[in-house]
Parts: sequence; structure tokens; C-alpha cells
Amino acid sequence: MRGPNPSSNHPTLQLLEKCKTLDTLKQVHAHMITTGLIFHTYPLSRILLISSTIVFTHALSIFNHIPNPTIFLYNTLISSLANIKPHTHIAFSLYSRVLTHTTLKPNGFTFPSLFKACGSQPWLRHGTALHTHVLKFLEPTCDPFVQAALLNYYAKCGKVGACRYLFNQISKPDLASWNSILSAYVHNSGAICEDVSLSLEVLTLFIEMQKSLIKANEVTLVALISACAELGALSQGAWAHVYVLKHNLKLNHFVGTALIDMYSKCGCLDLACQLFDQLPHRDTLCYNAMIGGFAIHGYGHQALDLFKKMTLEGLAPDDVTLVVTMCGCSHVGLVEEGCEVFESMKEVYGVEPKLEHYGCLVDLLGRAGRLREAEERVLNMPMKPNAVLWRSLLGAARVHGNLEIGEVALKHLIQLEPETSGNYVLLSNMYASINRWDDVKRVRKLMKDHGINKVPGSSLVEVGGAMHEFLMGDKTHPRSKEIYLKLEETSRRLHEYGHKPRTLEVLFDIEEEEKEDALSYHSERLAIAFALIASHPCAPIRIIKNLRVCGDCHTSSKLISKIYEREIIVRDRNRFHHFKEGACSCSDYW
Repeated sequence: MRGPNPSSNHPTLQLLEKCKTLDTLKQVHAHMITTGLIFHTYPLSRILLISSTIVFTHALSIFNHIPNPTIFLYNTLISSLANIKPHTHIAFSLYSRVLTHTTLKPNGFTFPSLFKACGSQPWLRHGTALHTHVLKFLEPTCDPFVQAALLNYYAKCGKVGACRYLFNQISKPDLASWNSILSAYVHNSGAICEDVSLSLEVLTLFIEMQKSLIKANEVTLVALISACAELGALSQGAWAHVYVLKHNLKLNHFVGTALIDMYSKCGCLDLACQLFDQLPHRDTLCYNAMIGGFAIHGYGHQALDLFKKMTLEGLAPDDVTLVVTMCGCSHVGLVEEGCEVFESMKEVYGVEPKLEHYGCLVDLLGRAGRLREAEERVLNMPMKPNAVLWRSLLGAARVHGNLEIGEVALKHLIQLEPETSGNYVLLSNMYASINRWDDVKRVRKLMKDHGINKVPGSSLVEVGGAMHEFLMGDKTHPRSKEIYLKLEETSRRLHEYGHKPRTLEVLFDIEEEEKEDALSYHSERLAIAFALIASHPCAPIRIIKNLRVCGDCHTSSKLISKIYEREIIVRDRNRFHHFKEGACSCSDYW
């Protein structure tokens, strides 16, 4: 390389930037050779970068003719090729050449693009090895760009612990770093449906971000709104919506979709519909959120109508569209319509049915009592059934009292998920419902032998903008005495209205009075009692439950809504129940 580097304003470099075809690129390349421009590092890096985006083989040909390429030139080509999926392997091949070079070694500009490439398959597993190279070649005080790339990589891998450790090492996180850590928590909170702590941490981190005076952007708000959706935190979600409007952020389809999902999951389907109708641009993801909202609220006909509207508008349904549409059919008993959607997947929409779609089909048939047909689907499907399918079949068998199919399903579930308590509880409840207490004890012994404890029921209720969590029999709340007094009052009034507790599903063969007490202390009953004493008399009571609502709590919630003239909105692990004036939106089909 000779003399000082020409600036980016050099006429030949300006011509180079305009190259779109290989022919024009070759002409400029020839001119750079004849003028000697090719012997300068900066022009050489530009032609490598631009040629790699036009015809990468030409870029490699230029690179291989450089006598002693510097690490800067290696980084230029690695960075460009790593971001083009079909050429990622060439970027790693160039990186291997750096590692075997006698005088060169990677620097802070080598790693970020490689970590970005490692964020998706098939390169995901190479990221940890690359991390060891960072520790080997770079100084202990890591480059901020490398730190951000590492953080983003572990976020995509779902390793929240590693993400948080790396984030804590960054002295002054920038917006990209904040967004990476927030997204990591959000994506994993969706995977771990019974753990709300990750979503709560998103809210805590956002507060810290505001204190650091970093201004949030649309990506930040999508993460925040998604966390509010998982928590059912309506006040915080509505605040985030106002933040978007107040700070002139774009209400693009990503933010819009997150808001639709949040309002749906917080029980405000009307607001979700309003927002959906107002969005100027609606893509498949946006439709998925709205169809999913209709589905979990039990509006299967509306879900099906919106699915048809989406296809008429020329939008192609994806895997998720078909799942949420079938779920909508399942919740209201639209069996033939749901089966029709399933059968049309491959031949009409070109989508190969996956486990999730077979799970919806089994749930659809099972809820309708077509258990033999559901079992045949499970046994004859082209892939191995997973635990979700067998659990759907077990749940349907419990509802319809088919012990034979229930026992077959549990046998498979114990092989697939020997440590999941819910599987044992479902079968135990089936035995309890017909007073087969010896079989109940046998199932309980099986749980004990495997060291399995029942997942405790927990309920979140929002009062005055704050989330309050209750467990079964919980007495840790500061207003616990008032809550239990209210609980006694509601139990008394329920009896006056002729309510008879459904004690058959209480797991132990204990006295009837003790069974009634056990049912009274369920987490949602405690949450309702607290809301009755702590919230405004006209405000709806919104509850998020980690498990499926039990039969007795469902019946008692209907009566409580009538006795106290309060609307009660419960989101359990499957769907929403809107209790009002003694009735439920599910029409007892759940």
C-alpha cells in the first residue's frame, strides 16, 4: 500500500458506490488498477465491500490477489459476507484463515458480524466457541461493540442468565444494549408460561433505562408492551400506549401488533379491535394477534370471519394464523369448520401441518367429545406425538369421563414428561370424580416416588395500577385478615344462593367440610376477595391465573359476579372467562 489513502470524495470511489452490475464493477476495478488506486487500503476495502454484494466470487478473487491483506481488509469482507446467509460459511472460512495466520490476530471489529451470524441456525452452536476467542484475543476490558454483539447473541439463544451477566458488565449501556436485554427477558417469559418474574423484570429494567436518560424507541416499547401482555398489566400497558403517542414514536405494525396482543390478553378485546381497525397497514402478524384475541376470548365465529377476510385481502396465512384460527373454532365447538381449516392447510395454503396444528385438531375433537377420533389422529399422525397432544387428549378424557383413554394418555405423558405434576393431577381428578380413592392414592404415590410436587395455583390481580399475587391458602398479603373475612362473607352468601361446592375433584379423601375449605382458599378466590375490598365498586376485576380454572371456582365466580354486581375477567392458561350477572362468556364450554 502506498501514500496517503484517498478520501471517500474521490471521483473513482464515487463511481464505485454507484455500481450495480458486474460489468460496471469490472470497469471501475480496471480503472483503479491503472491509476494505482487499488494499492491503497481504503479504496481496496470499498471495492471488496461492494463487489461482495454484487458477485461475491469476484470479491474473493480480488481478495486472494492481495499479497498481505491486513486485518482491516479481512474484517471488511467477513462483515459483509457474514450478513448474507448463503455466504456465512465463507465468512467463517476467512476467519479461520486469520486464526492460522502467523502475524494477524482478530480485533474488536472482527467479532460483531460473526456473532450476528451465530444468532440463527445452523451457526447458533458456534457462538460459545467464538466467545472464548474474544476472551483469548481481546483485552479484559471488552470493546463496547463486541459486548453488544455478545449480549445480542445470548439473547437470541434464550440464555437470560448469560445475557444479564454481560449486560451488567457494560458500564454505560446504549439503546441497542437495553433493547437486547429487554427482548431476551420477553422472549423467554413467553416460553416459561408459569413464571411471571421475567416479565416483571422487563418493567423494572425499563424504569432503570429511563433513569439512565436513554430514550426508548419502537423496539423498546414492543418489549415493554409484550411484558405487560404476559402479566395482564393493563394500567402499565395503557401507559406504554400513551408513551408511544406522547413521544411521537411510530405506531408501526410491530408496535400496533404488540398493543393489540396486550389489550387482548388484558381482557380489553374492544380496545384491541379499535386499534386493529385504525392501523393503516395490517400484515399477517397483525391479523394473527387479532384472530388470537378473538380465539382466547371465546369468539370463534369472529376469529373465523377475520381469517376469511385476511385471505380475501391476499395475505398468506402462516403457521400461527392457522393455529389461532383452529383454537378459536375449538373454544366454541366449531368442529367441522376447524377440521376444514386443518384439511385446507396443505392443499390450499401450502403449509405443512406441524405438531401445533395436530394439537389444535386433537383439542378441537376432544372438547366436542369425539375422543376416539382424536385418539386415532394422535396415533396416525406422521410425526411422533409430543406431550402437548397427549395432555390435550387427557384433558378431554377427564371432561368426558373416559378413563380408558385417560390412562393411555397418562402412560405416554409419564414417559415424555415424568416430572410434570399437571398430568398426574388430571388423572387423579378423574378418579376422584367417581370416588375411586385407592386409584387417587396410587397416582399420588406415583408422584411422590418421582419426587413431584403439584404446581401451586397462583393468581395476579391488578388494583390501583399495582399487581398483587396470591397463592392457594396465601396469608402473606398485608391485608390478609380483611381478605379472609371477605372470603368468609362470600362463602356464606354463596351458600345462601344455593351454591354447592364441587368437592369431587379435591385430591384427598378428607371430610366434606375440609374439602369446601380447600376450594375456598384457591388463589383466584383470594384474588377476588381482595379486589372486592380494595378496588372501586364499579371497576371490573381482572385476574390472571397460571393454571386452568377449576370447576368450582368457575361456578362460584359466576355467582359472585351476580351477588356483588361486579364483572370478573379471568385469564387462565387456556382462555378468558368473562363473568357477568351470573353467566360466563364461555357458556360452560371450556
